[in-house]
Amino acid sequence: MTNAVNALLAGLQQAVKGNAVLTAALGPQGLSDRTIRPQRFPALVVGAVEARDFSTGEAEGAEILLTLEAWSAVSRREAEGLVAEVRRLADSLPEMLGEFRLVNFRHRRTTSRREVKAGLFVAEAGFRAVVE
Repeated sequence: MTNAVNALLAGLQQAVKGNAVLTAALGPQGLSDRTIRPQRFPALVVGAVEARDFSTGEAEGAEILLTLEAWSAVSRREAEGLVAEVRRLADSLPEMLGEFRLVNFRHRRTTSRREVKAGLFVAEAGFRAVVE
């Protein structure tokens, strides 16, 4: 299932870098799954990822629950705007992700908050993907 997660993340990275709005906001780093020092804001970061076996009698599959975190040093509105742009990308993700086929990719929820100690705003968007 790790390969399915990596294929999904690679497809998301490709879509983010191909989006003019996100590229203008995020720069060349695009979607990050690691800490970059010094961190540049705004940033779009992979949060929690949970993969479950979703195989059927006919095909192997995985259900992937993914959280993307949009960080802003300016405002909650900026963080939520990044999430909204990622949501618009959901329908344009490639069907083939390496050796996997993306069956669906849907937004589940978004929450936002202010991180007082860090002086930042974060919007967390949860997505559900099914790949086979």
